[in-house]
Amino acid sequence: MADPSSYRPKPGQIPDSPGVYRFRDEHRRVIYVGKAKSLRQRLANYFQDLSGLHPRTRTMVTTAASVEWTVVSTEVEALQLEYSWIKEYDPRFNVKYRDDKSYPYLAVTMNEEFPRVQVMRGHKKKGVRYFGPYAHAWAIRDTVDLLLRVFPVRTCSAGVFKNAARTGRPCLLGYIGKCSAPCVGRVSADEHRELAEEFCDFMAGRTGTYLRRLEKQMVEAAEAMEYERAARLRDDIEALKKAMEKNAVVLADATDADLIAVAEDELEAAVQIFHVRGGRVRGQRGWVTDKVEDVTTGALVEHALQQLYGEERGDSVPKEVLVPALPEPVEPVQEWLTERRGSHVSLRIPQRGDKKALMETVERNAQQALVLHKTRRASDLTTRSRALEEIAEALDLDSAPLRIECYDISHLQGDDVVASMVVFEDGLQRKSEYRRFQIKGFEGQDDVRSMHEVITRRFRRYLAEKERTGEWTDGENPLADTTGTALTDTAEAPLSSSLKDDDGRPKRFAYPPQLVVVDGGQPQVAAAKRALDELGIDDIAVCGLAKRLEEVWVPDDDDPVVLPRSSEGLYLLQRVRDEAHRFALTYQRTKRAKRFRAGPLDEVPGLGETRKQALIKHFGSVKRLRAATIDQICEVPGIGRKTAETIAATLARAASPAPAVNTATGEIIDDEEPVTTVGSPGDPVTTGAPEERRGQET
Repeated sequence: MADPSSYRPKPGQIPDSPGVYRFRDEHRRVIYVGKAKSLRQRLANYFQDLSGLHPRTRTMVTTAASVEWTVVSTEVEALQLEYSWIKEYDPRFNVKYRDDKSYPYLAVTMNEEFPRVQVMRGHKKKGVRYFGPYAHAWAIRDTVDLLLRVFPVRTCSAGVFKNAARTGRPCLLGYIGKCSAPCVGRVSADEHRELAEEFCDFMAGRTGTYLRRLEKQMVEAAEAMEYERAARLRDDIEALKKAMEKNAVVLADATDADLIAVAEDELEAAVQIFHVRGGRVRGQRGWVTDKVEDVTTGALVEHALQQLYGEERGDSVPKEVLVPALPEPVEPVQEWLTERRGSHVSLRIPQRGDKKALMETVERNAQQALVLHKTRRASDLTTRSRALEEIAEALDLDSAPLRIECYDISHLQGDDVVASMVVFEDGLQRKSEYRRFQIKGFEGQDDVRSMHEVITRRFRRYLAEKERTGEWTDGENPLADTTGTALTDTAEAPLSSSLKDDDGRPKRFAYPPQLVVVDGGQPQVAAAKRALDELGIDDIAVCGLAKRLEEVWVPDDDDPVVLPRSSEGLYLLQRVRDEAHRFALTYQRTKRAKRFRAGPLDEVPGLGETRKQALIKHFGSVKRLRAATIDQICEVPGIGRKTAETIAATLARAASPAPAVNTATGEIIDDEEPVTTVGSPGDPVTTGAPEERRGQET
């Protein structure tokens, strides 16, 4: 626990201007981001007597080890920078709304030649029209199913569309009239796009004109005694009305607005949002957050607005946003929303009428969401806390292991040896910090030696980060006389490539665990402990979990620690171990599959997948490519003369593959034809092809 006075800036150092500030802990992680109209006045509030601070604020300032700030010109710039840094650093003491699912949208891909209607989640794409979000994907599909009989827009994937165009036969929806079948030319691209635009207009709320037009066409068809057409139009009108009934009219003036309500107690807050478009509720979503800082309802609303509109532009930001309390001050937030929409946005509290009544409905939903969340989470929090306490007691730790790292080795009979590192914080997975390793120090099967190498490499990175940030307390560098694999030999997970000097991001090896768990028994535990001892690290506990009897092994102890089968601590260790095994096995299988798919072109340095495919498409096979001249290879798009010379030289050096032989007739099969692996007599075989070795994956 740090004393805030130890890192308090000197008087006069803090500017009296708008800006954004960051508190960092002893490991240089950003733990809190805030903005202020006056940095001097705001930061002074954090460095008062600890007894006068809110308990959560007191925890934050005693966890922090330094504070820094960035000056900006206006409060709007401060709001934008604060949002960017919260997204980037994920500070533990900031309000973070936990959206437990990605809400589905109804999307129309107007950026394609033949627009497609589909359900989409995740980030929005340019050129795609979105409607929603909806609480459930089935609600979208029900609506689309009703509308397709009136607006028969394409809903199939690109693969299905291309296959139908190739065969000249539409899919089932084309036969039953729920798709206009542009794939086989029943309608032109322009006619299909017009259908998609009418679909979008209807979903956007412009329904009255279209319904009146259909009713007029139905009457005209009846008068002309085209009764079948009139009946079809009647059914279309009923389908549209049924689809409209799914979104009840709540505001008579066709208002476009978002209504945000907050339900809160001392520890948590729930936020509910209703999206109203054309006077109808088109979507609903909600979040829950821990109040890790002393925050008002207006501040919760401000954070919700950042979460909701931080990635939105244009019409995705409505003209009107109704809230239960206004942020303080409200002008920068309203200006920020106006900037994102491109026109004026009204941010206000509803006072009377239909909007006030609808806000009360949203507030009731928020209250119910908070009650439901607390009911679900109560047992979860209690269970996780009990599990960590049981582990600490069983392993004789000073405190509960809030960060646990688990390591596992995986290989197939000594080939493709890899390792995994998974991280659990507060009993929950932290997938952004998972890492994976290739074993490079030796070849063959040796789990104990592999574990020693992985632990050494991981914690050498940790010590290197401490050295870089100047955190040594005794002026001694343990790396100076330490043996092991060099840091440059690591082959960690994809995230490791994003390491940057300005840390604070949760994507590096700089954070030590309180407990290291290895998948294995006494030998693996001893190897891990030896690696830590060689590095001079003595403040990290080590244990192993053996699969056979689920025994917990600790270093320098001949007898295992046996936890009861009903122990929550044992269950948590099993989850950690199983997750490490899954992650390692997935990586090992990926590497093995990649090795088995390798061909002669994989040996060509600097030749990527795209140009490999271009070469095979141009020549038809590797045999023809091997026989081609350098000038002929240069004819392939993207292949220059130097690359062509490298390809020709590499293929010339490669040994010619053994011929394929039919075992029944003795006939040599031309290698232009597909070759299968060993099967029943009479099947062609390749004598030189690698076969997947049978063995137990570990």
